Amino acid sequence: MTRVVVDASVAAKWCLPVREELLVPQAEQLLASYRLGAVEFLVPDLFWPELGNALWKGVWKGKIDGAWAEKAYHEVRNLDIPTIESFEFVPQALQLAVRHHRTVYDCLYVALALQSRAELITADERLANALAAQMPVKWLGAVSLG
Repeated sequence: MTRVVVDASVAAKWCLPVREELLVPQAEQLLASYRLGAVEFLVPDLFWPELGNALWKGVWKGKIDGAWAEKAYHEVRNLDIPTIESFEFVPQALQLAVRHHRTVYDCLYVALALQSRAELITADERLANALAAQMPVKWLGAVSLG
């Protein structure tokens, strides 16, 4: 089974209206693979507030309403994605952030991927472009599970 760390940018694709989002088919294919047991997801605990913030942003921009946001959050929560406490990864994330000029938030996902011998899949193309050559980071648009 393939183990991947997914960030909140991927989960947001599962939650926001298709007409408003790019990469939804790829995100849904990844989610389908998880549901079939072909892929194992891991997330740091930061994932949950980041997903909440992405949903809030969707409400703020008028893409969804509050009820949609709450329902979407609970649907993702009900996926029972293993969540790892990020406290232990902060020192490594800080080193990565300084070295690669990325945020500690983004680098927490990378640190978890490194520690778990997994790959980070992100819908953040700039993050993927900045790190993919040196780190186990892949842009969602380049993921092929078929």
